[in-house]
Amino acid sequence: MNSIVSFIIVLGVLIFVHEFGHFITAKLFGIKVLKFALGFGPKLIGRRYGETEYLICALPLGGYVKMLGEQPNEEVAIEQRLRSFSAKAVWQRFLVVLAGPLFNLLSAILIFSIVTLITGIPHPLPSTEIGQITPGSPAEKAGFQIGDKIKAINDKPIDTWQEVSETIKNGGGKPLSLTIQRGTEVVTLSGIPASSEVKNLFGEIVDTRYMLGIAQKESLRYEKTTIPGAFSAGMEQTWFYIELTVISLWKIIQQVIPASQMGGPIMIAQMAGQQMEAGWLHLFSFMAVLSVNLGIINLFPIPVLDGGHLFFFSIEALRRKPLTLQAQERLQQVGIVLLGSLMIFVFYNDFVRIFSKG
Repeated sequence: MNSIVSFIIVLGVLIFVHEFGHFITAKLFGIKVLKFALGFGPKLIGRRYGETEYLICALPLGGYVKMLGEQPNEEVAIEQRLRSFSAKAVWQRFLVVLAGPLFNLLSAILIFSIVTLITGIPHPLPSTEIGQITPGSPAEKAGFQIGDKIKAINDKPIDTWQEVSETIKNGGGKPLSLTIQRGTEVVTLSGIPASSEVKNLFGEIVDTRYMLGIAQKESLRYEKTTIPGAFSAGMEQTWFYIELTVISLWKIIQQVIPASQMGGPIMIAQMAGQQMEAGWLHLFSFMAVLSVNLGIINLFPIPVLDGGHLFFFSIEALRRKPLTLQAQERLQQVGIVLLGSLMIFVFYNDFVRIFSKG
């Protein structure tokens, strides 16, 4: 139940922000908006205010803004033609479509900024405390324990974890004598570093170095910041996740990241539930990350997605005329097949994860 509630909250907010971007930009250019819908399928709730009908529909996996004259072959009354989407300049139509993904990215900046303003900016504290030991590693065999604090290596005092890493890495695999603070005791342990592969976030081997198989216990202090400082931190976090999203998608194409790692709505619901259990700030941060993902994915030049429409408008601007209706329809059909296949695949992954755990 927790997962369902958090899923509805997260997805509802992200869809609203995305569609509101399209809606407000269309209004700015004088385009008549006929419908503003959250969800697809049968209408659950509907109210008309002014010229726009606002809807909540049964399937909460998306939303849409229906504008007058949005379809190339749509008939529009002469007196309404100037307010139709198709009558607007190509740059205006481009901005209306771009506004959806752009609002997702802007909302991520806002959420990250608010969270940073509440929690403060994290700063790592100098620490030599062991927080993780790799099973079967030289450290485990030598008797190291989580919570041990490294005070010296080969009788040389150690103050930071960087000194620990550099000393082990540059030791050439020779035996090391480590002075350890364990509770109230001071003990000396000997370990022989082994040559190990260093992998990056995506599991790619980036280096080979000597290691004992220990990792630092993360220790952070949070420093209160100003609104400009929080905004700057929000921008940095958003840019980090933009880069991470783009690189991750490329790694999937390269098959560095297995396609089986991709998840759909069920996986998102499970993760949202976990984040809500950890606290509202965790849920908001998760929402910001998803907002970045939604914004970037929607910019991909795939027909049906916003990026596909932007691609069509770019071609129209270069050719000084739009693609033929037949060409657009064929490309849209390709896009529908691609997205449909992707949805089936991620749902399959979700169910495989569920039943494999069972």
